[in-house]
Amino acid sequence: MVRLKDRYLLVNIVYADIPPGQKGPVPDLLLYNQPTIGELRPQTILKGIRSQVNALFGDCGSGSVERSLQVKYLSTATSTFILRISRAHYRLVWAALTFMDRLPVKDGRPCIFRVVRVSGTIRKVEEEAIRRAKLLVLAAKDEMAGKASSDALNALFRGGKDSARNLALVNDDHDDAKIDEGEVSDG
Repeated sequence: MVRLKDRYLLVNIVYADIPPGQKGPVPDLLLYNQPTIGELRPQTILKGIRSQVNALFGDCGSGSVERSLQVKYLSTATSTFILRISRAHYRLVWAALTFMDRLPVKDGRPCIFRVVRVSGTIRKVEEEAIRRAKLLVLAAKDEMAGKASSDALNALFRGGKDSARNLALVNDDHDDAKIDEGEVSDG
């Protein structure tokens, strides 16, 4: 029996536009990581991703992700969601998310969809989501106390123990990480 192999993408929604007059005593880090509006539903996310895949890759790309694309988790409080997609087509969805620049709702705010983690199991993606939420709370507390630098984007990308590992997008699929010798060029 053949097992269907999927990939799970952990995606954060980062808001690049800060409405005027909203600065106040709130840390910059929290302004970029605001909760998402209540109108955002898993169905609207799927509709937006499918339309973007269709715009980028046409009917072939749209048909390849149609059956396996699914939102497994959506948190409007942390502006985070988890997508499930077949292993063969997760790069199409990742590219579509990269090119999406607004929330897929009526009069959606400008934002950035940032793929934080790609994994073969949902457990690892959930652990990463919890770890990042904890780091966000700690970074906001440090910024309020004046311990951290005032650069909010630096705090957004700040890692834990191993910052190089935390900043890099981690892919649990070791087969995809291998590079054929013919693809590498020194020039």
